[in-house]
Amino acid sequence: MNDRLHPPQQQDHQPGDEHQMQPEPDCLPRHPGSGRLQDRVALISGGDSGIGRAVALAMAREGAAIAILYLDEAADAEETCRLVESEGRPVLALAGDVGDEGFCREAVRQTVERFGRLDVLVNNAAEQHETDDLAAFDTVQLERTFRTNIFSCFYLTKAALPHLRPGSAIVNSTSVTAYQGHKTLVDYASTKGAIVALTRSLAQALVDKGIRVNAVAPGPIWTPLIPASFDAEKVAHHGQSAPMDRAGQPNEVAPSYVFLASEDASYMSGQVLHPNGGRIVGS
Repeated sequence: MNDRLHPPQQQDHQPGDEHQMQPEPDCLPRHPGSGRLQDRVALISGGDSGIGRAVALAMAREGAAIAILYLDEAADAEETCRLVESEGRPVLALAGDVGDEGFCREAVRQTVERFGRLDVLVNNAAEQHETDDLAAFDTVQLERTFRTNIFSCFYLTKAALPHLRPGSAIVNSTSVTAYQGHKTLVDYASTKGAIVALTRSLAQALVDKGIRVNAVAPGPIWTPLIPASFDAEKVAHHGQSAPMDRAGQPNEVAPSYVFLASEDASYMSGQVLHPNGGRIVGS
């Protein structure tokens, strides 16, 4: 077993900055594209870094135009835009709080105005905060976590629906914590469980419209959310709980999103994929 997987490090800002991580996560697609999302438009919340950045790049490589939403991590967003453009695809970056319904409506409006359509919605933005003493649980934090992690899914989906057409796809980011819980991330795990239920419910509600809704439940992945959530020593050992004894990289997760967004998954809806380092969980 590895004694240490990463150098000890910590950030004091949620959801964290990728350019401050050591080493930076692996986000670049590992294989050539094959046009699976050619000329489609994908809107990705939390698309500036981590899994969101890797998904943006993987979908761009498959031919999609990309819109990313981010809170205030301007340097990371600029780098993601540069990388998407290096794939030969156009990109739009919009800064704002996805916990605000008005921003979500405006983000969808600007995406459609820029690209003329919307085909793929990736609800990926999230935050998490450790709480060791439930008796001292911060109710402001509770509401904030739910607004970012689950309310945003409702807001963006509601705004996107008038523009989605048969063959469109929604892909939600849940987590392994939705299935096994987490003793110090109680509110975060609760939102991720809600996302599983939302995914299954939307899949039933939208099947007659030809819109597929699925989710991805990553395990421990090396993203900015990790040093922004845990102390330096926990960060150094992030991923040791996985059977593979390491944290995953964002570009190991992104192909699940591409698959679910593409016609390769045309007979799948209401499902969850589990890139989690080998942990067996209920589906």
